[in-house]
Amino acid sequence: MIQCTKTREEISLNGDNLCLKQVEQIAKGAAVSIASDVEDKMHASRAFVESVAAGETPVYGVNTGFGYFSRKRIENDKLLELQKNIIVSHASGYGKPLSIPETRVAMCLRLHVLSKGYTGVRYCLCEALLHLIQAEIYPVIPESGSVGASGDLAPLAHLAMPLIGHGEVFYKNQRLPALEALKEEKLPVFELAEKEGLSLINGTQVMLAVGSLALAKACRVALMSDKITALSYEGMEARVDALYPKLHEARGQKGQCSVAARILSELEGSYLMDSHFKAPRVQDSYSLRCAPQVHGPSHDLLAFCRDKVEIELNAATDNPLVFSDEGSIVSGGNFHGQVLGMAFDSACAAVSELGNISERRIELLLNPNSSELPAFLTPYEGTHSGYMAAQYLAASLVNENKGLANPAWTDSIPGNVGVEDHVSMGMNSAKKLRKIVENTVTILSVEALLASQAIDLRISRQLGKGTERIYSLLRERVPKLDTDREIHLDVSRSRQLIEELIADL
Repeated sequence: MIQCTKTREEISLNGDNLCLKQVEQIAKGAAVSIASDVEDKMHASRAFVESVAAGETPVYGVNTGFGYFSRKRIENDKLLELQKNIIVSHASGYGKPLSIPETRVAMCLRLHVLSKGYTGVRYCLCEALLHLIQAEIYPVIPESGSVGASGDLAPLAHLAMPLIGHGEVFYKNQRLPALEALKEEKLPVFELAEKEGLSLINGTQVMLAVGSLALAKACRVALMSDKITALSYEGMEARVDALYPKLHEARGQKGQCSVAARILSELEGSYLMDSHFKAPRVQDSYSLRCAPQVHGPSHDLLAFCRDKVEIELNAATDNPLVFSDEGSIVSGGNFHGQVLGMAFDSACAAVSELGNISERRIELLLNPNSSELPAFLTPYEGTHSGYMAAQYLAASLVNENKGLANPAWTDSIPGNVGVEDHVSMGMNSAKKLRKIVENTVTILSVEALLASQAIDLRISRQLGKGTERIYSLLRERVPKLDTDREIHLDVSRSRQLIEELIADL
């Protein structure tokens, strides 16, 4: 079970101004609280919901059924039962549970959106959810079951169940019935009022939790890919002409210019930058020469996705929404996860391409016809295989990434007898991004391993300030390969280092 790592940060939730960096802090265990102005703005919208509930006019989610049953008016003495039923009936998820950090973020994001004051729930519901977070009672949320249309109905139902004494939780390193954890913490079972069950499960906060954490890491992985490319420049004795700033300024693409500058910065002080150095090739293969032109669009696309996600972090995604200032409750579709599905799938493509081009540099390093080094970077060709099989690992992961990079949002499957006739599949997009990011870290770890081996097989020369750091750190954990050994151990140690370096970016 992945646990949260405590930080000293405290984040005040009010429905506004939450950013991706704070989401990462929440995942690491940052304390959260409810902002002081939240209670007043929630009180106004709640008062309006209660006035509607006491009347005869049908209002969706307050005194009607849900989805196909929205035409059915619910009798007043059944309104509270209705809210409990929507949670237990929609807890239909299956499969591996979300990690504790992902679950914690989902809980805090749901608390955050309830705090906006548009849902019409009582302030005490926010307090009850906060108490679960503070007591580290984390719902068991299966990761499969959301189609991302009325938000993440199934996973959010699993998130909400412990509040009403149902479902399972992770508590003190155990998986146990929610009621047991509530009793140990002396927390009461929450009694839902009108609209509160629906408001707990209508929204995009689970796909947002999974996808935003994956996206935040993806942005750092993209930076790391630039640094490791510089290491491959050293290993391949590549020409730095292709990084010439004016060359990239002539095209004017922001990401491309930034990547070229970043690789150059890593190579500062390297023998490759010496005007007297004669590169072995007039031009290098595209995976080196065109790295800025390939990495750059991935950086740009990830930045675009980040903007969309940070808007959604602070979005009102319930249905209906309560506008107490004008005395209205409006049904709409802010719960639809299309914007996130498209963002996460775009990020999938961006990160997958970074892994794709990294594998091509791996092949260059292993190929004696391109590297002018011993085949597979072994000093003892034939008797020993060197890093031959490392490329198999990279190729396998690249192939997996290419399949995962196919967008989920293009395959809408209608449900609820046609009421929900278009869905986003945004949760699947978020899960794909999470997997692609992890695969790409492994691919980059193989590239770093091989680039360092290539450096060792060449005449000892001065490396760049950035490349020297990565090379030296790697060599503290993985010695130069002479005779054959278990390559998976080299990859594992390289990956551990690359993960640490990514976390520091």
